[in-house]
This record gives sequence, C-alpha cells and structure tokens, in this order.
Amino acid sequence: MPIRQQPRRTARILALLSLTQVRGNAEKIEQLEINDLLLGAIRSLTTEVENALETAADELNRSNEQVFRSETRTTNVGSAKEMLKDAIALTQKAINRLGNVLELPEFVQLSQQAQVREYAIELITTVNRRQGEINQMLDDVMIDWKLNRLSLIDSNILRIAVAEMAFLQIEPKVAINEAVEIAKTYSDDDGFRFINGVLRKISDQLTK
Repeated sequence: MPIRQQPRRTARILALLSLTQVRGNAEKIEQLEINDLLLGAIRSLTTEVENALETAADELNRSNEQVFRSETRTTNVGSAKEMLKDAIALTQKAINRLGNVLELPEFVQLSQQAQVREYAIELITTVNRRQGEINQMLDDVMIDWKLNRLSLIDSNILRIAVAEMAFLQIEPKVAINEAVEIAKTYSDDDGFRFINGVLRKISDQLTK
C-alpha cells in the first residue's frame, strides 16, 4: 500500500509524468484539473510499460534464436544467456512501472489535491516557458554529453529540478534530493547518480 507523500513530492511526480502529455499554452495548462494531470501521467507510464515489454519480448526471441543455433557453438550459448538476462531485466522494469501506474491514483488521493494541482501546473508551465534556458544550463554542465541523448524521464527530472532551483526559489539541496528520490523510482538503475552529479554542478553555478 502506498505511503502518504508530501503534496509537493506528488506534484513533482505528476508534472514529470504528464509533461509530455500536456499540450497548449500557459492559459490552457492552468485550467487543467487534477484528473487531467493524473490521466496524462498514467498514459505516460503505460506507454513506458508497453515499450519495455516489447523490447523484452524482442530480446527473448533473439535469445531463443541463439539457443537453437548454439548446438555446436559455445559462444552462442553465452550470447543467448546474456540476451535472456537482458529480457528478464526489461520485464522486471516493466512490472515495476506497472506497479507505479497502479499506485499513482492512490498517491494523489492521499495527498492534498489542491496543493498538488497548483504546484504541478506551476512546474509544467515553468519548464515549458523557460525550456530553452533550462536546456542550455544543463548542456553547459554535461561534459561530453547532451540533454537530447538522455531518456525522456531523465531529461525531464533534470528540467524540473533546474526550474525549481533557477526560477521557483526552491533551495538547491531540496530540489536535488527530490530529483534523486524520484529518479530512484522512475529512472534506470544508475540514473539517479548521474542526475545527482549534473544537478550539483547546476547548483554550484547558481550559487557563485
């Protein structure tokens, strides 16, 4: 059963997951209700589950093909095992994402919905309005890496945290800690470490 979360944590999660689903100008976004945000978040997570399962199925098929061709080649057996391991990991990721889909409505129900809606919309509108500046700030600190090479989840976790630090007067330590905690649930295994490092560089620049 989900534990009660602070309204702003829930708002950050809703903003993160519904960011790519929300369309329109600032005025239209400000008219969205909590259920609109929740629907966008669920659609986003559902798409991720479907993609992860599709990729896992492809890996499983490839590993099966390797097994059938491996009667005389031990190297093929090793390759098939690796593919099977990847397929299992991807399936587990999909199951975890599905759990997030099922828990999200209860998270919102347990939180103070008016505050969740207000802050989620503030985050979405700030990221949309300031996206050029936010993207540039991130690209400037990511050595040998670019924002457009990251997964959509990771890039949006970063954008939301930078929006908070640079434009919404949220203390950098709070914004970074929240981004890392959310990344532990919604990013890949090592994503939260990368996000932590990038945001600390942003924080250093903002406090100079």
